[in-house]
Amino acid sequence: MRSAWSTHRIREAEERVLAVTPDGALMRRAAWGIARQALAMLRERTGGVAGRRVLLLVGAGNNGGDALWAGAFLRKRAVAVDALLLAPERAHAEGLAALRSAGGRVVQAPTRADLAVDGIVGLSARGPLRPAAAEVVARLDAPVLAVDLPSGVDPDTGAVDGPAVTAAATVTFGGCKPVHFLAAERCGALTLVDLGLDLPDPDFGVLDRADVAAAWPLPGADDDKYTQGVVGITAGSSTYPGAAVLATGSAVRATSGMVRYAGSAAEEVNRRYPEVVVTGSVGDAGRVQAWVAGPGMGTGHPARDVLRAVLEQGVPVCVDADGITLLAKHPELWDARDPGVPVLLTPHDREFARVAEPRGIELGADRVAAAKALAAELGATVLLKGHATVVAGPDGRALVNPARSHWLATAGSGDVLSGVVGALLAAGLDPVLAGGAAAFVHVRAGELAAAGAPTSASKVVDAVPDAIRDVVG
Repeated sequence: MRSAWSTHRIREAEERVLAVTPDGALMRRAAWGIARQALAMLRERTGGVAGRRVLLLVGAGNNGGDALWAGAFLRKRAVAVDALLLAPERAHAEGLAALRSAGGRVVQAPTRADLAVDGIVGLSARGPLRPAAAEVVARLDAPVLAVDLPSGVDPDTGAVDGPAVTAAATVTFGGCKPVHFLAAERCGALTLVDLGLDLPDPDFGVLDRADVAAAWPLPGADDDKYTQGVVGITAGSSTYPGAAVLATGSAVRATSGMVRYAGSAAEEVNRRYPEVVVTGSVGDAGRVQAWVAGPGMGTGHPARDVLRAVLEQGVPVCVDADGITLLAKHPELWDARDPGVPVLLTPHDREFARVAEPRGIELGADRVAAAKALAAELGATVLLKGHATVVAGPDGRALVNPARSHWLATAGSGDVLSGVVGALLAAGLDPVLAGGAAAFVHVRAGELAAAGAPTSASKVVDAVPDAIRDVVG
């Protein structure tokens, strides 16, 4: 699992190391990491490094110093290096001297380059690029290697409020920052240079393929349909059965031992998935290890009674869509749950606001902090959907699933996710891990279903087994 720390926590750890490290040693170590990545990118793009040209975009402060020292190292590999100083009076003196001594030159305007190095701003900067820097970046026609982060992107939230760099790759130091996962599409390929920092517990983790594979419940020699997890789905309606079919189908395909459906779309569900045990009501559904409630079930009195009945059953519940709206309209429904039994909400931004704003929690730029705050307030796990999905537990743990594509921005894809979450909850996974693993596989299913072109939620359901196979190996 990869981890991310806020910028102030990284800085605190850096200060402790700087206090016992010779002056300039950490900067030169960081710069060598930048130079190595630049050399690799030049080889990949052009087949060699000698005679290639790199343009350094140099701002004030240490990020500019990192870029200048990296330029000095590149000159020793026969790379031509130009430095455009965006704040000449505040350029890092030692780095600039090293570059000039190595044969690099200072230029007054962008030059032709095979690679640009973004050393414009560092972790202390906030807000978009200033006009002069934005104009320079807009004129680039070479791929960009970012120093620590793409300039103009908020380091702690990944927010972009105006002109910003989009990097092909980023080299960061000491530890990953939130921006590297919350705005992964801006950062490109990420390389971490170890600075020997002693870091505290991270602000959030990021599951990789191996983490998900290790967590995913696969049947063993002694398993049967009950030990694999029985998940109940109450979703959809006779008028709008699609949500029921999608959520139930994804639960079936996500290695559930058994799926029970309870609701008025039973006939349509059974026609599509004859292996599902269907009934008209939650009370008649039989025993389950977890419930999924909400997609397409409506927000009237009958749906409210169904949600209350689900919460009263004393098993983990994934609440999605209309179920979240019901909890926002009728907060007394929370009284129906056993506080010791996990509830996992899967809101998009508007659903999040319905629940959070009456409790004084705003969904601003810091999505991780907002999800953590709501999880703590509700005593529930919150899976905040978006281009980067945030899963926050009531105990302060959090996972982020970075956007790897945008094919899931289609009607019904959230219903598919809720079914996968329900399957994992029924199998006994911890709710935070269940949400993170489900989000990971959901994105992979979207990629497989799309195959480079727009797709539908039904196709994503069909791709869930292939996504699991791809992840688990």
